[in-house]
Formats: sequence, structure tokens, C-alpha cells
Amino acid sequence: MHDWLINLILGIVEGITEFIPVSSTGHLLVCEQLLHVEKSDLFNIVIQCGAVIAVLPLFPQRLFQFVFEWRQKETRDYLLKIAVAFGITGAVGFALDHQGFKLPESSTPIAIALLVGGLAFLAVEFFLRGKKLSNEITWTIAIAVAIGQLIAGTCPGTSRSGATIIFCLLLGLNRSAATEFSFLVGIPTMLAAGGWKIFKAFHHPVLGAPKEDWGMLLFTAVVAAIVSFIAVKWLLRYVQTHTFNLFGFYRIGLAVVILLLCK
Repeated sequence: MHDWLINLILGIVEGITEFIPVSSTGHLLVCEQLLHVEKSDLFNIVIQCGAVIAVLPLFPQRLFQFVFEWRQKETRDYLLKIAVAFGITGAVGFALDHQGFKLPESSTPIAIALLVGGLAFLAVEFFLRGKKLSNEITWTIAIAVAIGQLIAGTCPGTSRSGATIIFCLLLGLNRSAATEFSFLVGIPTMLAAGGWKIFKAFHHPVLGAPKEDWGMLLFTAVVAAIVSFIAVKWLLRYVQTHTFNLFGFYRIGLAVVILLLCK
């Protein structure tokens, strides 16, 4: 298979799964196994950043508030909660990185995390059935989102958006508000993490690591960005009228696939 076609497929997969709560890590693992390719951490980081940047235009009202209405109490409060959730995640993540924390490379932990997350979505939606949910972002929710991001960052397959949305729902936040806040905290978190790893890759390169084909890498990042924009736009509309049960069942199915295919 041609390199451009392999990268096209990986860009599409990354774009669809980066924000949708089904784990981009799990999907890329399956794709790389099926396509018989092994991509570097730098490759995955750059295409992730492309997918993240692309969703910013999907929050025009929030961005307008952050830029032009930041003096209003409600806007400052929302921004501060994003900043605190981001700060907690960044501080702990930096400490873990400084201590040399490494993610597990085996596919089994990823499958288990996918399975647990899928069951959690189904359980939470069952628990919330018939309950009236709020749209208020509390400090408890902001801290819970930070914890969810840390869990996802140390347990591949969890899905950052999946963990944070589950915590938000458990704390009584409605699906639309939970999805929006999860994404708005995740954007600076993932860009900061990606920027730090890219910096390290250039200033502390691994000896013997293969050189990146930057033309192909940027092509994949653009594909991921375009697809991510479409996927998130769809998801923001979907959660206004649907539960997360679909993603719960899907995660369970993907976990089974990984356990069967990725030995």
C-alpha cells in the first residue's frame, strides 16, 4: 500500500476519534496493526495537534466571550475554571514526565480501558435516566475534569474526552455542557502537551530514531484537522438529542476487536 494512502487512513482515523469519546489511541493501534506500520510518537503528536487546532472555530460564541467579554463575571468564572483544570493537569503531567513515566505499550491495557469506559458510559446513562441535569460548571466539575484528564493521560485507551464527560455527567452536568467544557479544557491541555513533546523531540532526539518525512506528516495532520472539524461538529449536535450509549457499546466492541487482533 502506498505511503500516502496509509497516512490518509491514519489522518482520517485520528480526526474522527481525537474528540469523540472512543479513544484515538485504541483506534490508531488497531490501524497500525492492520496496516503493518509503526509510527513514531512525534508523528502521533503532530497529527493530534492538527486535529485539536481544527475544532477551535466550532466554539465561536465562547471564543467571542473570551476575547471581548472577559470582564464579565460569568466569563471570567468560566475561564478561571478552564485555567484551573488545565493547570492541575499540566502540573501533574509535567511531574510525571520529569520522573520518566512511560505509557504501557501492550494492547491489553488499552482494551481493558476501552471496555471499562464503555461499561461506565452505559452505567452512567442508566443512572441518569429521567433525571434533570444542570448546565452550571461548578468547581467540583472543574477539578473532576482535571482528574479525568490525568487518568486518560496515564491509562491509554481511556479517552480523555470519555473520562471527563463521564465525570461531568456523574456530577449532574447535562450532555451538551459536559461535552463543551471537556473540549475547551482539552484543547489547551493537548496543545501544551504536544508542544512540550515536540520541543523535547527536537532538543533531545533519541539516538538512532528514524527521520520523519515532514511532507507526509503535515499531509496527515491536515487530513486529521479537516476530519476532526467535521466529526466534532457532528458530535456537538448529536449530544443535544442523544445519550452516550452508542459510544459505550462501540467501545466494548472495539475492546473485543483489539484483544482478538492485537496480540
